Amino acid sequence: MDPEKLKSALDDQLVALDEPPYDGPASALPDALVAAVLAAYDRGLRPERDAARQAVRYLLDKLATAAPGRTVEVRVPPYAAVQAVAGPRHTRGTPPNVVETDGRTWIELALGRLTWEEAMAKGAVSASGSRADLSAHLPLR
Repeated sequence: MDPEKLKSALDDQLVALDEPPYDGPASALPDALVAAVLAAYDRGLRPERDAARQAVRYLLDKLATAAPGRTVEVRVPPYAAVQAVAGPRHTRGTPPNVVETDGRTWIELALGRLTWEEAMAKGAVSASGSRADLSAHLPLR
């Protein structure tokens, strides 16, 4: 992820939250961005589009790194999608194992603020296919 783009998205989100620009280390940019987007949601605000996109993408990339593979496609429209989880590889057409959710739910799942079971029970996640259960991979560490 491009640190300049992350910083720009983070600073835009912080301005929208009436907070000062980020002045911490570049290595902490992604986590600070996720926290700022979550703060917007917690305040009942809609996060800045680029900030939300970058935060979702960062957490999806963490999932793909933690659970490498191409068995499950995880979609968070309109922001991003990744393939993850070891197992049979999907090569064309609609994948047999698909997880889809919104940005806020994905962030809350990734951080452990919402469990897989809670998200499924309230209909915040659509999961199809025998391998589309991400509970063993969440929250991300």
